[in-house]
Amino acid sequence: MTKHYSLYYVAKTDRSRGWFLASTVRGTEHLCFDRCLDKEKAIFEFFVPEKMEEPFLDLMNYLKKEAVVFSLEKKENRLIYEDLV
Repeated sequence: MTKHYSLYYVAKTDRSRGWFLASTVRGTEHLCFDRCLDKEKAIFEFFVPEKMEEPFLDLMNYLKKEAVVFSLEKKENRLIYEDLV
């Protein structure tokens, strides 16, 4: 059985607008799963289905223009290396 993992992004955000970021992505059906990795540093992680990468990046680019997201980095999905049962 082949396992399929989502694409993985990490973003540095405006701490005072984290609520706006979270509500925006959660209000967009099937776009991604978001989670705050570091509350003090305002770092979010996003698990993005491969087919949703383009609309996800469109939204992140818009949020960059609005100064909600400062940086966005695509990384290898960290769950690939966790021993999940």
